[in-house]
Amino acid sequence: MPSSAILNHAARILKTVQAGTPADQALRESLVRTRHYSAPAERRAISRAVFAYFRWWRWLEPKDSLQKQLEAARTLQARFDKNPASFKPEALAARAVPEWFSETIFWPEVGAVAPNGPRALEGKRPYPTEVALLRQLQREPALWIRAKQGLAAKVAASLGHCAPAELGVPLSALSSQLSARAYTGLTDLYRTPEFQAGEFEIQDLASQLVGLACAPQPGETWWDACAGEGGKSMHLSDLMQNKGLLWVSDRSERRLAKLKERAARAKVFNFRAAPWQGDAKLPTKTKFDGVLVDAPCSGIGTWQRNPHARWTTRPTDVHELAAVQARLLDHAAGSLKPGGRLVYAVCTLTRAETTAIADAFTAAHPDFEPALVFSAQHSALSTQFFLWPHELNANGMFIAAWRRK
Repeated sequence: MPSSAILNHAARILKTVQAGTPADQALRESLVRTRHYSAPAERRAISRAVFAYFRWWRWLEPKDSLQKQLEAARTLQARFDKNPASFKPEALAARAVPEWFSETIFWPEVGAVAPNGPRALEGKRPYPTEVALLRQLQREPALWIRAKQGLAAKVAASLGHCAPAELGVPLSALSSQLSARAYTGLTDLYRTPEFQAGEFEIQDLASQLVGLACAPQPGETWWDACAGEGGKSMHLSDLMQNKGLLWVSDRSERRLAKLKERAARAKVFNFRAAPWQGDAKLPTKTKFDGVLVDAPCSGIGTWQRNPHARWTTRPTDVHELAAVQARLLDHAAGSLKPGGRLVYAVCTLTRAETTAIADAFTAAHPDFEPALVFSAQHSALSTQFFLWPHELNANGMFIAAWRRK
């Protein structure tokens, strides 16, 4: 497909976005329609052009045609990929993210102090973590897959273009437990025999680490309380070796139906699905060895993968979702057995949705004690843990864990 055709197709998708459709949904619907006559490389080029537009949106001239803006965004992306330092950190802080971004994030350099936001402490200079994060947000995201236990080498050899995850300290001890691979090829993975046989899932590396934080054992009883379409549920079942019992719930019947389709393909049999609205009326009276609350959140940790969300998410969303997260934890906690493990995960990095939620839960629930996020043998790891995109080349994530006394 000529470059002009790619830009024209991308421009049509942008018009759909301007009419109110989220970019990822508009892309998915458009590319499904063109799947029969577009090669995987062409569909990928269209996706890259659309997402580059939203990464570099504030650098573009709004009076230009969408095709011209898309071409300018591709040029900026190529310049950044060649030399990220050619863009000053101050420019990225001012233009790559919304104005409220820096004031809401939990920067390690500041911690939870800063009553009026971190800038009240240190002027307007970006922190080292902020610079690294902003640069990561402007990069194109990695595509991660998770092979079933024992199949990582086979799947990687079959697909080709696969590289294992490289975890730095203190996560490096977890590398042997991961079956994650970064895929750099152009094949449509959904059409591969290995995917159709359920040998692997497309799942971000940070999400895979949430599964390791849960550490369910074969024969245990677990509940994935906000399962969505089941990405983490499939991982929990795999870690349980398809033994024991896994309850999965979500408020959306559509998502649960999709989860059941995925489970059939992945040959997951040890689960029961039931809707849950997140209220005090739980889907079952079962008492669990472990509960995962992968709560709905502002999704700031996914802004590299979905840059359109940078311009649609609002500070009010953060505070409204924080209230939802607190309620979900409160309601789900009572379903744990004594000694049971509660894991809270959100793919965001705001203070309000991460440390504030975890600290408030600990203070309000004396029958729970904070537990290490990852296994006790990794003593350097804490009871609250941030997974940073620039350190993982993956989504940002916050994980906290507790044990019921």
